[in-house]
Amino acid sequence: MKKFAKKHLLTIIGIAIGAVAGFFYWIFIGCNTGSCAITSDPFNSALYGAAMGGLLLLTFKKDKK
Repeated sequence: MKKFAKKHLLTIIGIAIGAVAGFFYWIFIGCNTGSCAITSDPFNSALYGAAMGGLLLLTFKKDKK
């Protein structure tokens, strides 16, 4: 587990930051009508933020060859 965490640390940080950012997006902006698929529910908003944060910081990962 320690090797996995060390190898994917940047992605894990991106997931955590993205989840928090998605939750705050739901709190401050959100969807008032409830018809928005992502921003009407805090879980969906945090999950989408986590996916986007992980993918964003994954692009900065360097491959070791």
